[in-house]
Amino acid sequence: MAKLNLPDIEFAAKDSATIEAEIIVEFTAETNESLADGDPRKKMLQAEVPIIVGQRAYIDRSAKMNLLAYAEGDFLDHLGALVDCPRTQATAATTTERFSLSAARPSSVTIAKGKRVAAGDGVFFATMAEGIIPAGSLYVDVKVQCTTAGTAGNDYAADTLTTLADPIPYIASVANLTKSEGGTDREEDDPYRERIHEAPESFSVAGPEGAYIFWAKTASSSIIDVAVDSLSPGCITIYPLLNDGELPGAELLASVLAICSADDVRPLTDNVSADAPTRVTYNIDVTYYIDKANESTAASIQEAVNAAVAAYQVWQRTKLGRGIDPSELSHRMKKAGASRVVVVAPAYAALTKSQVAKEDTVTINYGGIE
Repeated sequence: MAKLNLPDIEFAAKDSATIEAEIIVEFTAETNESLADGDPRKKMLQAEVPIIVGQRAYIDRSAKMNLLAYAEGDFLDHLGALVDCPRTQATAATTTERFSLSAARPSSVTIAKGKRVAAGDGVFFATMAEGIIPAGSLYVDVKVQCTTAGTAGNDYAADTLTTLADPIPYIASVANLTKSEGGTDREEDDPYRERIHEAPESFSVAGPEGAYIFWAKTASSSIIDVAVDSLSPGCITIYPLLNDGELPGAELLASVLAICSADDVRPLTDNVSADAPTRVTYNIDVTYYIDKANESTAASIQEAVNAAVAAYQVWQRTKLGRGIDPSELSHRMKKAGASRVVVVAPAYAALTKSQVAKEDTVTINYGGIE
């Protein structure tokens, strides 16, 4: 987060030349004596400059740690505490697991809490609560959670957690019904800083857009953007977007909905739902040229242009409602060193707040020196 769009500030000047000049001026004013370059007293005063620079750097940093734009680490956690916004800790991925019998039983079968399933790669998921297959039924669906916090348990596709690590009588097969997701590492400083900045929105009890955005982001530190829409009175839909423009699955949407529909978050008259944003795909087809004056550095310019196109794709897919903008692509390529850019695709397209752009085919043509 870019310093919250505030100007940089300095609590204590740290320039060594300025500090040395101030010391010499002060000495001259107090003693009414000038100091030659070889004067031992001047050398002694100059030796103090690095110590003063270090002290001022410490003072400057200490003061800045009280400001949201500069605070880091534990200092940032203390600022979050002021607005009741704790840092999101590492969370474990979850999915829904089906435990099936080979045949119906005359009495119920219990799936105890903590029973583990796996895909055979050393990562385990355990049942979060007790499940019961009633007499005469063939299966029960139970929420399971990865036993390791973090991203290790993410992205296990449906029907991949099929190994029962802890045998259960009468259970013939197990399989996850949804892709596992929701596992995140401890929240980094920049997204946490942004949530602290948004936290006052949550103080309202009237259901403003900003409040829903704040609460939705508390579901997972992998959520980088949130859109809130109301297509009819009292009906609120929340659209979360994940890191690198990934779309949320059923498990994460359920977490967002559970948080945003809680009685102390949702206004009584709001009917809240959570849905994945809609992807709008686009193609990139560009040709660029390099000025003959830069012929000697053409190879490095080509690398920079390719990096600029890649950065444009990230810029485009990591913000909801951001229109597909070919002028931004051209600007980035020229900034990277291209003298002329011909954009065949994409064409400009406006997006709604619940849509996100995602590149499909990417063709970058080098037109040569001109």
